[in-house]
Amino acid sequence: MRRANREAEPQNPRNRYAGARRNADWTIDQDLPSYSAQEHDRWRRLYARQAKLLPGRACNAFLEAKTRLELSGDGIPDFALLSEKLSALTGWRVAPVAGLIPDDAFFDHLANRRFPAGAFIRPEAELDYLEEPDVFHDVFGHVPLLADPVYAQFLEAYGKGGRRALGRGQLHHLARLYWHTVEFGLIQSPGGLRIFGAGIMSSPAETIFSLEDSSPNRIGFDLERVMRTRYLIDDFQQTYFVIENFEKLLHACYQDFAPLYERLRAAPDIEAHALVEGDRIITKGDFHYFRAKGKAPASTA
Repeated sequence: MRRANREAEPQNPRNRYAGARRNADWTIDQDLPSYSAQEHDRWRRLYARQAKLLPGRACNAFLEAKTRLELSGDGIPDFALLSEKLSALTGWRVAPVAGLIPDDAFFDHLANRRFPAGAFIRPEAELDYLEEPDVFHDVFGHVPLLADPVYAQFLEAYGKGGRRALGRGQLHHLARLYWHTVEFGLIQSPGGLRIFGAGIMSSPAETIFSLEDSSPNRIGFDLERVMRTRYLIDDFQQTYFVIENFEKLLHACYQDFAPLYERLRAAPDIEAHALVEGDRIITKGDFHYFRAKGKAPASTA
């Protein structure tokens, strides 16, 4: 989740917005003219790299929405202009933020159809991997699918559910749903598996790994299973969950989570690599990537 780091941010030279004046809702002024030529060039290179990889790998809804929103590789987008186009389609807007924001503010934005997007772009030294979401991850990876009406409704519902999860002290369960779908989800298509998660969509290496490598498990989506499953934050995923379509994802999540949370309190976590009884296994991973890095689990059964 997008937690604040109030002490470290102002001293963080990687993010020039870290000391920007924040509004009460943690938004900032994007200040589009302030981006340097080097920063716009960084966007262009990141965009061009992914634009070559995603046809035939990204879901059609993403590719079509990217075209409708006229998201291009010309340079870092103007959030205000992008919001006008997005709002006309689904009522969502893009809200510039300096970086990670508190969970309650993040959920409030989503619940009101505002997507908080980091305004800074990653430094050159971190072109291939960045822990904190930047403008390329957030705008290129997340924003296009907000033009899809069903996906847009799902993310709004997620924001409303997040506020309830905070009150119950079960945010970690809901965070797993976000991670395994919004960030790293796969979707069925007539042509095979496709990407819809933004964490994959904005990463060239994981674009290939998530679909084509034999290492990870790929398992059919089950809400309770997903919310019990741990994940990796510093490497490729050991398990990817596959939804059938956005309508079924919305239907599965559009419910009162209170009974589910009660069951989850008593249920043990499932490790990131593990397969369990009842899984709809699409591919069982051989974990060769993780073994080569010394990260293979003791058992993958």
